[in-house]
Amino acid sequence: MDPKEFRFTPEGYITKRFGEIEFTDWIDESMAWKRTCSIGDWSWIWERRFKGPDAARLISGTVINSFAKFDILQSKHATHCNEEGKVIAEGILTRLAEDEFVLMGRGSFWVDHVLRTGDYDVESTHEDWYNLQVQGPNALPLLEKLSGSNLRNTKFMHNAEIEIAGHRLLALRQGMSGEPGFELQGPREHQEEVYAEIVRVGQEFGLRKLGGRASNTGHLEACFPTIGLDYLPAIFGDDMKGYREGFLSSMPGFAAKFAVGGSFEGSDVTDWYRSPIELGWGKNIKFDHDFIGRSALEKELASPRRVIRTLVWDADDVLDVYSSMFRQGDPYHFMEMPREQRAVMTADKVLKNGREVGVATSRGYSYHSREMLSLVVIEPEFAELGTEVSVVWGNPGEIQKHIKAIVAPAPYRDNRRVDLNKLYADSPVLAAQL
Repeated sequence: MDPKEFRFTPEGYITKRFGEIEFTDWIDESMAWKRTCSIGDWSWIWERRFKGPDAARLISGTVINSFAKFDILQSKHATHCNEEGKVIAEGILTRLAEDEFVLMGRGSFWVDHVLRTGDYDVESTHEDWYNLQVQGPNALPLLEKLSGSNLRNTKFMHNAEIEIAGHRLLALRQGMSGEPGFELQGPREHQEEVYAEIVRVGQEFGLRKLGGRASNTGHLEACFPTIGLDYLPAIFGDDMKGYREGFLSSMPGFAAKFAVGGSFEGSDVTDWYRSPIELGWGKNIKFDHDFIGRSALEKELASPRRVIRTLVWDADDVLDVYSSMFRQGDPYHFMEMPREQRAVMTADKVLKNGREVGVATSRGYSYHSREMLSLVVIEPEFAELGTEVSVVWGNPGEIQKHIKAIVAPAPYRDNRRVDLNKLYADSPVLAAQL
């Protein structure tokens, strides 16, 4: 497919999928992850329940993840690939019973498609759940006070069953911001009461509501590559036409459109696809079962073509981009703060000694570290921490600037798996609640 069909045009790509753009301001909201806590609403994410004797076989055949150890109320980051090992979708898969699962995210459409075109004894039903993320150093004491439950022994990617505002719900220990946190999930009809109670009690814990402007900065620092922003879903080949047409027709407007921008130029739309290995999810690939894309991923894992890292952009070069707005002549392409607000995959060429060695995405400003960062998929030879590269900033045909950047770890910072008992052992806030 011709990449020109995906080049960004202004019509129709502005999205307010996170509701309010800002509540206090994006700096205050993003710092709540580090200082106090925040609540973000991801209830637009789709869920589907799969139940029946063949449910595990159905889902296992579409994901890179192992089912050898999958406890009740455990969740996994499920990744679905095509036969070439490129990511179609990903999301959170939770086991509710031996033969019952809930899958959140676009992968729910793909698994339902496989079910409808295969031979499985499985019932598939749409679920309408809310998804509220409470994250930051005060998230645990806040939720313990709200629920009257001890959540400190909840394992990472496991769910506790708790009650808030008189309603039962699941509390998944996750942390999309890279900080300790929980994802609260329950029936949509209870959302307003649960949300209101969290906000009310959260005032004493410094809770901030998270708006759309700050929401994805945590994905950047914690290295959560996002569909449509860091890669295009592998659904644009002729072999995926039947699935693609049904999938896109069922999506709301913001989710059914894909666009690309930035200095990177490819010869085919597949150049914007990514494998789970390139996105840092290689550790989740288990070859203890048959799944779509297994053969391609076995070969790639043996000799990865690219790996993921963070890039720290040179501050003086970045300042020159902004200062060009105040000089005569054509300015450089504007850098939105803190991140691009349009649903566009901005992919920029990364060079070493003039040779293209990677692609940078998710460029964004971290107020916490006072740095401009991006994710990058880069050839292993140049992935060593501290390596200096350059990012080509600006779309083809525009004035472009080469910005120096340093290769850094991905995630840039990650406290999600911290021992909650140790973290809060000396916390006077927590001690007062127990």
